[in-house]
Amino acid sequence: MLSYRHAFHAGNHGDVLKHLVLLECLDHLATKDKPYLYVDTHAGAGAYALDSGYAAMNCEWAAGIDKLNAYGTRLEAASAGPGAPGTAEPAPLPSSITRYLKIIQDFSVPEAGSWYPGSPALAAQCMRRGDRAVLCELHVSDHALLDERFSTDRRFKVLKSDGFVQLKALLPPTTRRGLILIDPSYELVQDYDSIVAALKDALGRFHTGIYLIWYPLLERQEAKDLPAAVAALASQLGEDGFLRTELRIRSSVPGERGMAGSGMMILNPPWTLIKTLQGILPILAAALGQDGNAGWTLASGKQCFLQ
Repeated sequence: MLSYRHAFHAGNHGDVLKHLVLLECLDHLATKDKPYLYVDTHAGAGAYALDSGYAAMNCEWAAGIDKLNAYGTRLEAASAGPGAPGTAEPAPLPSSITRYLKIIQDFSVPEAGSWYPGSPALAAQCMRRGDRAVLCELHVSDHALLDERFSTDRRFKVLKSDGFVQLKALLPPTTRRGLILIDPSYELVQDYDSIVAALKDALGRFHTGIYLIWYPLLERQEAKDLPAAVAALASQLGEDGFLRTELRIRSSVPGERGMAGSGMMILNPPWTLIKTLQGILPILAAALGQDGNAGWTLASGKQCFLQ
């Protein structure tokens, strides 16, 4: 969608979930010396100013990364001060969350104002010298910003291209190791079908890759049907080949258009991911929840957790 700008949603609850999963998966790839390829099919501008431009219009970051930061600060203060007699000390934030928050804090330092790193900028923090990334973005303005940000980083290649189409040329990577992040605008109804078609082709070319698909929790049938369609494709990967997690921040009303939360579908998930998510999802629901119906889901081929 060439009118879509991710800057409107930068740092919101969906970004928090997506980027925590992304960092965990990239860290897993880095446990082996062999280089990997990172592909971002809808990369956006790469980084976003939160106090100006599109991000400042709706300030969605205030209910996302800002709330998570505040929650972490409260936990830190509570653990530092004297507790009431007979009460247990609050559990500290998991290391995956503290690392994520530290990356964002450090990212803002050299920039003017307050900035949030998009998926490409976060990936750059994880990638090693031999790793490679291909970033696809069709929007003229966002592509220009993306290209400017990564023009001096030899690990990155920025393409003004449809990421769904580009996967055919990029897969399989020569090292046979890679992560593909798929996060379209979902403003076009055909995006849902495009994801399923692109994944089907991609798995035929590179069935051992890690695939991350972010999706919104919406009161529309295409959004509700997408997880089952992706799970059916992933059935060829075995019981351990598919993991789905959802973070619901509020209740939803049939017919409404807004997001009640978001989810991630992970194909070929790292074996460490399910344990990490069990630790962070309750905290995200507590920190970002807006009403009593906030909660989370975590499901694999073997088990399902709900709260």
